[in-house]
Amino acid sequence: MIEVQGVTKKFGDFTAISDIRFTVGDGSLYGLIGYNGAGKTTLLKTITGVYKAESGKVLLDGEDAFDNEKMKQHMFYVPDEIYFQPYANMEKMAKFYNGYYPDFSFDTFHKLAEVFSLDTKARLNGFSKGMQRQAEIVLGFATQPDFMLFDETFDGLDPAKRALIKDLIHEYMQEKQASIIVSSHDLHELEGLCDHFGLINGKKLVMDSSISELSENRAKFRLVFQNDVTEDDLKRHGIDVKSFKRDGKMLIITTKGDEKETARKLEELAPAVVESMPLTLEEVFLDEMEGTDYDFAEIFQK
Repeated sequence: MIEVQGVTKKFGDFTAISDIRFTVGDGSLYGLIGYNGAGKTTLLKTITGVYKAESGKVLLDGEDAFDNEKMKQHMFYVPDEIYFQPYANMEKMAKFYNGYYPDFSFDTFHKLAEVFSLDTKARLNGFSKGMQRQAEIVLGFATQPDFMLFDETFDGLDPAKRALIKDLIHEYMQEKQASIIVSSHDLHELEGLCDHFGLINGKKLVMDSSISELSENRAKFRLVFQNDVTEDDLKRHGIDVKSFKRDGKMLIITTKGDEKETARKLEELAPAVVESMPLTLEEVFLDEMEGTDYDFAEIFQK
């Protein structure tokens, strides 16, 4: 379990993150969302102990993470900017990590390198940025950590590799009951992957919720009426409409409240068609953050 307890990090007079609090349970995957420069990397580096917090602390299975070599031997961080030893290849890096991580598995290392079609004897400085990121991910999983942190992991990867890494992360989390944090400025990269989300804005965590909590009491419907039914008509019928879109006779609406009860009220209006639809994570976030000054332009990239 990773517990972030009121962490504040400053650089001189500049406050990068302020009073951040959240928990990542065993076998849980936490998605950390925020535009570039919001403080995600600072937070991850504070969790890993690269930075010392001005106040607050990070606990790994109940132990303070900072300056704790024992716990760090069970944590792996894949940064946004990958760095390898000069002239190293993956084999040399594997031996390097094996000297630090007690659970390092050469069997896992070689199997995953084959899955990603990576030449373990080729110099890493000859790899593309995407291949270097894949190499670091392979090495990371080979350490068999209890805590994993990924910073903008999917940048520079093709769709097939992104899907592969997502499957790998999810499988590892379930198999090892690991606590995992994945940060991204692009919400679509994390949809379907995480069970909890945190949203950083203004140096603070402005949202911290499970997917089930975010989706609870929200619904989306596709409707067709013979007559022109307006948004006001639906509201007068006791339906809490959050969004209303019309395309000819077809309506797409999102609502607040119990889905079954809302469906019953819609049926009373005698639609020719009423169909429940899945809500996207983007729609849930926009609804949750309605009325705030958060700029979603960067995190809702296609």
